Amino acid sequence: MSEEILIRPLDRPGDLGWVVMAHGELYAAEFGWDTSFEALVARIVADYAAGHDPAREAAWIAELNGERVGCVFCVAADDRTAQLRILLVDPAARGRRLGGRLVDECLAFARRAGYTRMRLWTNHPLVAARRIYLSRGFHLIQEEPHHSFGTDLTGQVYERELEPAAVAPS
Repeated sequence: MSEEILIRPLDRPGDLGWVVMAHGELYAAEFGWDTSFEALVARIVADYAAGHDPAREAAWIAELNGERVGCVFCVAADDRTAQLRILLVDPAARGRRLGGRLVDECLAFARRAGYTRMRLWTNHPLVAARRIYLSRGFHLIQEEPHHSFGTDLTGQVYERELEPAAVAPS
């Protein structure tokens, strides 16, 4: 049986709620994080929904056979820096390179939007995501222990420079 994989813009009813629910459920199941993490994701999603600039910010949903299984957001940190946020791939869809495809979509958009740098914040238990970031040229620039989401974590900031988007010859 062939699988249909689609990366599409986050633009359908239910997408925003799914992002919040999926993060809350998945991070509780996999890492034991409490609802304060789901609340953080809800704030990120609400801020995006309330007023993102489509020329500078975007989000995508990954689908497997018509079901939502992943997401990523690209938002403005400042005029030059895009921030990759809330990357997620459902365990049932892992092993299909969806996380890498979502990050690649985010990087390509950031280049087209004119950003010169991309930054992200993550935490040490997210090993698979870290592998994706490192394979895409991100470098660890800061680490700091913190107690969040009901557990002790090490927060990590990764960053990479962005080359300008290629312009098609006319």
